[in-house]
Amino acid sequence: MSQQEIEVILARHLAEYLAMPIIIAEPNGDLLFYNEPAELIVGVRYNETGPMSAGQWAAAFQPLDAEGNPLPEEDRPLLRALTQQCPSHKSFWIRGADGMLRKVEVTAFPLKAQAGRFLGALAIFWEVAP
Repeated sequence: MSQQEIEVILARHLAEYLAMPIIIAEPNGDLLFYNEPAELIVGVRYNETGPMSAGQWAAAFQPLDAEGNPLPEEDRPLLRALTQQCPSHKSFWIRGADGMLRKVEVTAFPLKAQAGRFLGALAIFWEVAP
């Protein structure tokens, strides 16, 4: 694992203490961290997966539309925050690593340091009633 910027380290520490599910991704889309509340939705503990490539975690935590089709990348808030470097929000379904299907609301935003350095993105999400 590469050395992380202090802002990303601080974001991870903050996520560890919050009750909201949070995912942090690197600029290239690799999953850097998700907190304990997120484990309940993604269906697997972080200490069992650790950091994952973008392809690995997209396959493990499948985002789906209301009809059960894979959600296009341009409709995924975290990917929009990474590729367009702007905040994004959407409601969709996720099939976790445990096979359970859950409806979630996701808000994601880019992580930018001083002088506009792009460090990745952070998503806050929660399960909602179908």
